[in-house]
Formats: sequence, structure tokens, C-alpha cells
Amino acid sequence: VQLQASGGGLVQAGGSLRLSCAASGNIVSDNAMGWYRQGPGQDRELVAAITSGGRTNVVSSVKGRFTISRDNAKNTMYLQMTSLKPEDTAVYFCKYWTTAMPPQYISWGQGTLVTVSS
Repeated sequence: VQLQASGGGLVQAGGSLRLSCAASGNIVSDNAMGWYRQGPGQDRELVAAITSGGRTNVVSSVKGRFTISRDNAKNTMYLQMTSLKPEDTAVYFCKYWTTAMPPQYISWGQGTLVTVSS
């Protein structure tokens, strides 16, 4: 599975951005997708995830500001980010993984940079 992330950019604090992650290739029905981010000098961390069935998990640091969604017909995942803060500055990566029987298959996208100015 190949992932193409887009939508990053420069935004002022308090602004909004929407990230997209388009998946292509051999996409199975039992899967999940997620957004991770890696800030300067920091480890990559989970931001939000969503299963093919629509169950979501959003980390507390962005809950209420970020919304994850997906369009299975388009094999595309989105991250709507509002009330952005300078600490949200990071490279955002999308990830796809299978959730049925092992072995698990994982694929990462190339990342898109989000810069929030104060």
C-alpha cells in the first residue's frame, strides 16, 4: 500500500489546516489508518487513528481541536486541525496497517510539514 500525504503548510496560531492521506494499492477491508507527528528533536508520536469501521482514537493533547475521518470509497483519510498552536508544529505522517490475522502489514507515507507561527 502506498500513502500520499498532503495539506501541510504555514499557518498562524489559532488557524486551521486539513491534511489528507490517499492510499493506493492492495488495501484490505480490515485495516486502520492514523496520523503521527514528529516535532523538532522529538520522537514520532500518535495523534489520531481510525479503523475501517470508523472507530477513532484521538490523543488528549489535540482532542477537541483535531478531528480524524476517512472516506473508504476514496481510500482517503483526513485530519481537520483547528485552533492550531505553535507546539503543533511537526512533520505529520500517515500510517496504514492491517488489523486482521497476523502477520501485520504496515505502511508509512512520506510526511507533510505543518508549521504554526505564534
